[in-house]
Amino acid sequence: MTILMVDDNSVNLFVIESILKKAGYENCHPLNSAEELFQYLRLDEKEAPAPMVDLILLDIMMPKIDGIEACRRIQQDERLKEIPIIFLTALNDSRHLVEAFEVGGTDYVTKPIDKLEFLARVRLALRLKFEKDRNKEQEAKMQEDLLLAMQVQGSLLNDSTIDKHLSIQVFHSPSDNLSGDMYHWHKFSDHRYGIILFDMMGHGISASLVSMFISSVLRDAIKNLEDPALVIKELNRYMTSLHNKNNLNYYFTAIYLIIDTEKREIEYVNAGHPPGFLRVDGTLLTMERGACAVGLFDEIHVRKSKLSYNGDIQLLLYTDGIIESEGIDEMEALEKLQTITCQEWKEDECLFHKILSDINQSNQKDDICLLMIKTK
Repeated sequence: MTILMVDDNSVNLFVIESILKKAGYENCHPLNSAEELFQYLRLDEKEAPAPMVDLILLDIMMPKIDGIEACRRIQQDERLKEIPIIFLTALNDSRHLVEAFEVGGTDYVTKPIDKLEFLARVRLALRLKFEKDRNKEQEAKMQEDLLLAMQVQGSLLNDSTIDKHLSIQVFHSPSDNLSGDMYHWHKFSDHRYGIILFDMMGHGISASLVSMFISSVLRDAIKNLEDPALVIKELNRYMTSLHNKNNLNYYFTAIYLIIDTEKREIEYVNAGHPPGFLRVDGTLLTMERGACAVGLFDEIHVRKSKLSYNGDIQLLLYTDGIIESEGIDEMEALEKLQTITCQEWKEDECLFHKILSDINQSNQKDDICLLMIKTK
């Protein structure tokens, strides 16, 4: 531990250093002025690394630059502001002490120094500094882990895609660094596609971790089972196993559909999700619910829906963050989504800005995800 002692009186410095070293604090550096303190801290070098200093003992009454002004300047430097400062004062003046605390002082000790009291205050300041440093390290580690989790989650999400039979545009905006809204699509053949959008209860780290688990297992479920009813039942089995093994009471809503552009058919299950909107041969349809949310019950009853089309289709899927945003009227938001679904989407046109124009994304309370799907 490194302790800096700043006093223009060499006798005071000798006494303080003796007390500290007898108490086991060997790395003590006596300094005779605020200027010497600034030089040690490299205060004028803004690019200098933060010095390894754990505590500053600073006399209030010094010539040229007093302790209060020195503390004020130290607190203005981001590299140094976390270093605790204990003021040394012979003044029994509450006005000076109030000012000392206002500029960032941690504590004070009056002179002549009472050894036991002085060491108790030093130990407390050093303990607080240690806890701050440890919390800072833990926060940095958490940020690293969070960044890795964001990269993993991003790798699980498809990019927008356009091929000769189908185009899918996506907008995905977490309310926090991680999202509980996820989506995935799988191409079974040149004309057959499986697409899923789901919204995990809650948002933030816990919801996103469960989402990433489900996003991982649903890939195998879609590839192996394909059928919407079977896939939803399989995902429900995974969710209830999480409940039983780990007592995690999470659930999610989802829409999973299969589009066959050769047969011109759509099969889907809406499991407790807000209804998707389709424009089928010029007519607006809704994808109504055929099951409850996934993970609510051990057994789930699933009703699969099927429809055919002659020309082409436009399909808009979304999570509830789009209709439950702050200041948004839910009915107006749904009408807006229906209106946009009924419009003719051009291949090079992005309509997300129209959908999101009324939403304050800087104050977004829930995750938002949109999928716009069009057959050719």
